[in-house]
Amino acid sequence: MKVLIPSSLLSYTGTQEVEASGATLTELLADLDRRYPGLRFRVIDEQDRMRRHMRFFVNGEQVFDLAQPLRPTDAVYLVQALSGG
Repeated sequence: MKVLIPSSLLSYTGTQEVEASGATLTELLADLDRRYPGLRFRVIDEQDRMRRHMRFFVNGEQVFDLAQPLRPTDAVYLVQALSGG
């Protein structure tokens, strides 16, 4: 499936759009990490939770559960939230 990568993670993938597979977001992130080592740690913390500054969208809808089921035709967007003051 198509995965859109935020600019902050382009140093891992070298491109803004990549292909990956998985039946859930957890599996998708594992596949991405196999292809692009270190990427998963930038979006998932040590307790296997989504990092506060990352947002996940599947087909344009924000998801909060890493067990979110995925289909091969889905589009997944990893988005880095802006912070500051």
